[in-house]
Formats: sequence, structure tokens, C-alpha cells
Amino acid sequence: MRIFTLVGLFAFGLITCYSQSPKPVKLKGQVVCSQCWAEAKDRKKTPYGSSADIQCAEECSGNNIPQALAVEDEKGFTLYTLEPGAYKPKGKDFLENLPAMVEVEGTVRTVRDKRFLKVNSLKVLDEKPPLPPLVSDDAVLSLKDLTGVSQTLAGHKGRVVVLNFWATWCEPCKREMPDLSAIQNDYAALGVQVIGAAGDEAADGTKVLKFIRDYKINFPVWLGATTDDMKRFGVGEVLPATVIINKDGKIVWRQIGMIKPVELRKELDKLLLLNVAEASKIAKAEKAKTKHSSLVPA
Repeated sequence: MRIFTLVGLFAFGLITCYSQSPKPVKLKGQVVCSQCWAEAKDRKKTPYGSSADIQCAEECSGNNIPQALAVEDEKGFTLYTLEPGAYKPKGKDFLENLPAMVEVEGTVRTVRDKRFLKVNSLKVLDEKPPLPPLVSDDAVLSLKDLTGVSQTLAGHKGRVVVLNFWATWCEPCKREMPDLSAIQNDYAALGVQVIGAAGDEAADGTKVLKFIRDYKINFPVWLGATTDDMKRFGVGEVLPATVIINKDGKIVWRQIGMIKPVELRKELDKLLLLNVAEASKIAKAEKAKTKHSSLVPA
């Protein structure tokens, strides 16, 4: 009898060690690739979400490697592999939510020290990543378009430019393209030009052209943007990222992650109103100058 008791206790302990009953939780963290996350030794020093991280996550998703929720505490990060529960992602996995900060409610089970989070509800948090310091507010960029012709921001001085860093393999980039095209439609006559700086190389021209057609992009696209370019514009390495450049070629607004169309439009409206006020002031000064000069006897 004692032998059976010992065997039973051992078996129970073994099962408990390898699997635990699901527990209801509410967690806040960042959606990451469960494999790519480990490519950096210290994620506090190297935040997740660079263009390389996103591209790696795309490849991993294609190989059925799941996403995880990275939850930070005073000890570091804990990863929870994400599984669909009552909440069903639009695609086959949670790739579309990567690398957003989210709040998740669900149940956690542990198998062999690995945590699995069944997602019953998911809310994307309106949290902006901190902006890196801007070394210079001068907007300098030279890239080639789809025809191989060199293009520069200097050629757009006098206009307000919305410069968007993106790539064909970036899921969040795909979702914001209609909003950027709408802004181009609505603001072009007001002196605003949207420009897409793609991380894709010239060799990927066919892929980029297909992307342009599929998403009905109505603004110029330049190729070969790098993370060094992004850092120079003060938006780090995370795609997508967007900056507004005023008519004098100065960076006046920056956004890491997907644009919020209402917010971007407000920024453009403020900038355009400043331009109108400045133009009005100049016009009044010119009018006054003309009036005074007409009073001088011939």
C-alpha cells in the first residue's frame, strides 16, 4: 500500500511539475515574436520592434512560430506564448498586433516551465514609445525612386512633407497606407506632400510596385531607406514611423508606430495655419509698403 502511495505521489508531483491548471489573469505587455525576442541579450537596452525584429517575426509566422506577450516587472521580462481563446485574431496568429503594447485578459497555463496565455480579450493600448533625442532638426534624405532616379527632400522645400518610413513586409505599415493616401488626397492642394521611404531595396522593385497597386498608393515612393536614416530623423528603428517636415526643411513632428489620422491631421492643420498667418502678415506688410510708397510725390 505504501508503494502505491509513493508512486501516486510521485506521479502527481510529476504532472504538477509539467502542467498547472489554467489561472485567470489580466496582463499588460508588448506583443513580440517568441523566437526573435531572444536575439537581444538585454531587451531593456535593446527595445523590441526594430525593422529587423519585424521582418524576423514575419518569417517566423510563416514557419508557424507563435507570438508571445512580453510582460516587464522589476526582475526583467516574462514571456507568455499567445493562444486564441474567446478572442480570435484576424489572421492565423497575433502577427498583426506586433509590436504593440496591449492589455490581455485570459487564462495562463504552465507546461514544463513555459507559460501559455489563452487570450479572451485584447485591447491595444494608446501608448507612444519614447522618442529618441533629435540630433538635428534639418531634414536631409536622398534616395532613389522606382525608376532609379535620385530624389531628395531638398527638392520639396517650400512644401510641407509627411515622410513615412515603411516596408512591404511590415504589417502595421499595410494598415496605415489608406490613411496616408487619404491625407495626400485631402492636403495636396494645400501644399502638403506625402512621401513613402521604403526599407525595401531597388532589387525588390517588382514587389514594391505590386504593393503600390494593391494598396492604391497615390504618393511618391522612394527605395532603400535604412535604420541609420530613421535614427537621423529621430524615430529609432521601429517601422512604421512618420515625421512632418515644414516648408523650411525642418523636422517639426515625429511618430513611432502607426499614425493616428486625426492627430496627424491636427498637426498639419496647425502647421498650415501658421503658414497662412505668416503669408497674411507678409501680404499686409507688402500692402502697407506699397501704400506708403504711393504717397511719395513723383
